[in-house]
Amino acid sequence: MPAGTGSNRHSDWPLRAGLVALVVSIGLYVVNLGLHPHVVVSDIDLAVYRDAGLVARHSPGQLYQWQQSPGVQFTYTPFAAAFCVVVSVLPWGLVALLMLAGSVAALLATVWLAFGGLGWRGTSRLAATCGVSSVAFWLEPVQRTLHTGEIDLLLMVLVVWDLSTEGRRWQGAGLGVAAGIKLVALIFIPYLLLTGRRRQAGAAALTFMATVVIGALLYPQASVTWWLRGAFWNARRTGFVGYLANQSLLGMTTRLAGAIPPAAAWLAVAVLVAPLGLMLAAHIHRRGLPVQGWVVCAITGLIVSPVSWDHHWVWMAPAVAALADMALRARAALRAVWAASAGLLAVLFAAWPSLWIGDGSAVPWGLIWYAPASALETGPAHPEYHWTGLQLLAGNLYVLAGCALLAVAAIATAWYAPKVERLGATEQLSRKWP
Repeated sequence: MPAGTGSNRHSDWPLRAGLVALVVSIGLYVVNLGLHPHVVVSDIDLAVYRDAGLVARHSPGQLYQWQQSPGVQFTYTPFAAAFCVVVSVLPWGLVALLMLAGSVAALLATVWLAFGGLGWRGTSRLAATCGVSSVAFWLEPVQRTLHTGEIDLLLMVLVVWDLSTEGRRWQGAGLGVAAGIKLVALIFIPYLLLTGRRRQAGAAALTFMATVVIGALLYPQASVTWWLRGAFWNARRTGFVGYLANQSLLGMTTRLAGAIPPAAAWLAVAVLVAPLGLMLAAHIHRRGLPVQGWVVCAITGLIVSPVSWDHHWVWMAPAVAALADMALRARAALRAVWAASAGLLAVLFAAWPSLWIGDGSAVPWGLIWYAPASALETGPAHPEYHWTGLQLLAGNLYVLAGCALLAVAAIATAWYAPKVERLGATEQLSRKWP
């Protein structure tokens, strides 16, 4: 069980076990990277950032017309293009190394912050962070982020840090910056409002608007295309929205319907689902469970966003931490249930050897890739429209698992969670779940 004052010489085995697990976990990755350096890390998306930076420097008006390859375009804000310029001027090897190291550090920091919000202190917090991170490191969304050179882990830790550090005058500004780079983070602004943190929500909104203004000043023509001509709203900019890797509500309904639904139809469903998820997240927060609250908010955002690539689901890392915490606090009767829930989540989102793809074990893939997938480009026929049996479950696995997590959160909060406005460290550490 978590302890607030650290551990003594006879009870530090969890820390030793956690450290060993983390070293082994990362060590296996390093070995695989050494054996297959150009396969394990492709940096395909990092290359998009670099090339977008070159376009922003030399032909900024073409930022949203340019394509690196069919179906691969720049889909971030004009503000984000300024960071891409920095990427484009640094040596490529250094950029790739910094992105890889920074992403791993971001994962560890996110889990550390999550356990801090859950009330863990001292060496117990460090042991829990190491143990859960050793598992979270091999979640498919995390591995795909490392493989492609994406920024999801970096944005996640920025949001989690901002939500976790209470008392700062400009709390919310980090969230605003994250939303100014990737719009899906905007889901946290209404969440802050619903939880009564109006000042933080205001800081996030003002910071986000500042990023819009900065982007407009730096790249006026590109900003007109992005904001005023609706490029930010066009989910098809990244190719076929029914592509397997798009684990969102829009992606799933496209695959099930066998056709891309009208924008109004998808929007109607999203407008129904988003408020329910946000109200659930706010309710959980008010019951004294802030970490579980922002995890539910993040999952809601992933479900309702028009495009949620598999690597966007890195939020499963703090979700596993939250479930593990609930298992350790649970009374004996339900401890196995919560532990099994954490384990099942890890299994469903785990990176497995890609035996059905033919890549051997060099690149870890998730269970979603059991279903055949089309290329990013649009085409006359897509295998996603012809899935049957287990392919339907596997190909929509992340969306279904996300919906299941929301349902479990609603039931658990209604039945079990104590109604506490604010818990101190001692209260949190001693709290039990039925």
